[in-house]
Amino acid sequence: MSKILLFLEPLKDGLKRTSYEVITAGRNLLDKSKNSSEPFDSMIGILINGTESQANTAKDYGLSNIILTNVSNLSGYSSTAYAEIIKDAAKENDATLLLFSGNATGLELAPRVAAKFEAGYTSDCVGLDIINDEIVAKKPVYAGKAQISIKINSDVKVFSLRPNVFTSVMAEAPDLNIQNKNLQIDDKFCKVIVKNVVKNEGKLDVLEADIIVSGGRGIKGPENYNLIENLASAFGGAVGASRAVVDAGWRPHSEQVGQTGKTVSPTLYVACGISGAVQHLAGMSSSKFILAINKDKDAPIFKVADYGIIGDIFEVLPKLTEKVKKFTGK
Repeated sequence: MSKILLFLEPLKDGLKRTSYEVITAGRNLLDKSKNSSEPFDSMIGILINGTESQANTAKDYGLSNIILTNVSNLSGYSSTAYAEIIKDAAKENDATLLLFSGNATGLELAPRVAAKFEAGYTSDCVGLDIINDEIVAKKPVYAGKAQISIKINSDVKVFSLRPNVFTSVMAEAPDLNIQNKNLQIDDKFCKVIVKNVVKNEGKLDVLEADIIVSGGRGIKGPENYNLIENLASAFGGAVGASRAVVDAGWRPHSEQVGQTGKTVSPTLYVACGISGAVQHLAGMSSSKFILAINKDKDAPIFKVADYGIIGDIFEVLPKLTEKVKKFTGK
């Protein structure tokens, strides 16, 4: 019987939240496969250049086996090296289903690994199920207006999962077996290495955030973006931006939400001064709750919003921020 291989990413004293989501999705598929003619034997995670303490946190989410790979001659992140390591791990463990988060790292690694196996690959999955002994993935199409079901016919199947959709659920495993593996990777796979990633201390990535506050052209200029930042800080969330704001140079591309930016699915998405172009909606319409703030009562954003405030963001945001601060104590 084959296994499910999960790619895990370290973060501080544990794993990224999206990794716990991948574990939960893998656990659900493992349980569902028990009723199929070819059930999976087990699932196993792979953590590259992480620590045992980080790996141990996976036990709380029902993972019993982790390969902790320590690469002595790799001092940073390399997509080509990681893809080769994951490919070897999948072969050694007879893994035929590989799951990645659909964050920046996963979207780079998953297709590389799939290419090494000449395997089918589906990205941006918002659902995974087993129907008639086959894995069926669901993903949005047409800027989120519809969903399609996809089956992969290759022996090895690779999927990346949209962040914040597969809610992580704790389910403590009875034991955790950590397989330490020390290796050296061939230098030909290490031609490009990310040595360091510099970002503002404490700044959340929109892909990881549970609450996102985004600004649009209605903010009128970068000097006013402190209104967006203050509300995001009060919520304990991340700062996002529309394409118009990024194209104007007011905010970095890493904050852009939309069809040409990042696709997010937070619990709460606050759209401030964003009209609601279809390209922006494609990146955030799957949010659990959407709050729109705009002085134009006919703005398209109100058609997808769960809650709306019709008013000037320069008047609304300071008052809303104060209310949120009183509630959260931040």
